Amino acid sequence: MSIQSINPVNGKIIKNYKEHTLKQINKKIETTHDAWLQWQTTSFSERASLLTKVSELLIKRKEKLAALMAIEMGKPIKDGIAEIEKCASVCNYYADNGEEFLKDELIKTEASKSYVSFRPLGLVLAVMPWNFPYWQLFRFLAPALMAGNCGLLKHASNVSGCALSIEQIIRDAGFPENIFQVLLINSKVVKEVIAHPFIKAVTLTGSTEAGVQVAQQAAQLLKKSVLELGGSDPYIVLEDADLEQAADICAQSRLINNGQSCIAAKRFIVVKGVEKEFVRLFKAKMEARTTGDPFDERTNLGPMSRSDLRDELHLQVQENIKAGAKCILGGEIPRFKGRHAFYTPTILTGIKKGMPAYQEEIFGPVALVISAKNTDDAIRIANDTPFGLGAAVFTEDGSLGEEIAKTKLNAGSCFVNSFVKSDPRLPFGGINQSGYGRELGVFGIREFVNIKTVYIK
Repeated sequence: MSIQSINPVNGKIIKNYKEHTLKQINKKIETTHDAWLQWQTTSFSERASLLTKVSELLIKRKEKLAALMAIEMGKPIKDGIAEIEKCASVCNYYADNGEEFLKDELIKTEASKSYVSFRPLGLVLAVMPWNFPYWQLFRFLAPALMAGNCGLLKHASNVSGCALSIEQIIRDAGFPENIFQVLLINSKVVKEVIAHPFIKAVTLTGSTEAGVQVAQQAAQLLKKSVLELGGSDPYIVLEDADLEQAADICAQSRLINNGQSCIAAKRFIVVKGVEKEFVRLFKAKMEARTTGDPFDERTNLGPMSRSDLRDELHLQVQENIKAGAKCILGGEIPRFKGRHAFYTPTILTGIKKGMPAYQEEIFGPVALVISAKNTDDAIRIANDTPFGLGAAVFTEDGSLGEEIAKTKLNAGSCFVNSFVKSDPRLPFGGINQSGYGRELGVFGIREFVNIKTVYIK
């Protein structure tokens, strides 16, 4: 069996990768476990030095790595370079702060000494998606390695080249052999990998459906899991918002990564008094995007990652139009000669409860505009979703914006007058069907450790 990598721009096969056999998989798990037995004994300074080297290699190779992303999943080259730079920053962040985050915490009790120690769990399986093929992995791998764990990666099949390039970087940085290895397998084999006794935990970024399957498998074996799943992030635009700024930020967030991001803005909930003007500005921002070849510096909207996903998106758009939504921009498959998986920036207005898009996640360059009577109604609509990854509110009243973000919106990350994004310094993750657990910050590095109590009488 083989895994195909297909260029989403022209539909041509880039490369066929031979799947690992069960024997090869077990061998990789065993050799990674052997490597971990030694790795867990290394000092924080040793780990930090190697992570810093990884950061340096990422920066040195960023153009090459960005080009690989452009070929395998269609990310515009300048966005790919930015992604690699962000990966370098997360390596430096944990190299600089990991030891402090995991130092022993003294707790005063009746004992002569009692404290909490943070010890590595062992091998962690990462099941990762194609949309941010480097960032999604490094935001797990940097803290995991700094904590003394080892990693195995099952990446999305269309970015196998990206996966193997990460393995090469870890090797070239001077990490011990087999500290991190790639498994070229299909999704059906993941269950067997999780069941291996040397696998102590699993982290997944992907769809809610995939998260449910992995969570069930891990739970049956009493293994730790962290899930970062789908989202339908609401962006609330209040009557006192700076509409020009809001429209610009909303368009940026909706079209990030060609519209294929779990934390992209998807539902734009606008108070009725400013809806008409916001939609006018928003439409202008969306249609100003330049769609084209990811290698062209002028391009800021490339293709979707696969033509079948583009076709599914188009079907979603058509179903919502039939249900009463109004398409005021796009809604078409562009007829570019020789082009494969492109979709035009699209805006659907008049979205109401009962329409498919009101509850579904729309994964592509399609924006949904929902009208709200007032602020309270906008908050109600924002929370009327099975998801809970991110949310944003736009208002000139800073105190009101903070109150809404902190106490009113049900999501893992809530931003005021800005688009939702992940940051190495801040915890990131969702609630409800958007998953559980946290990545990044101090909370992220403590997800895959044994929080051990030590008590000395």
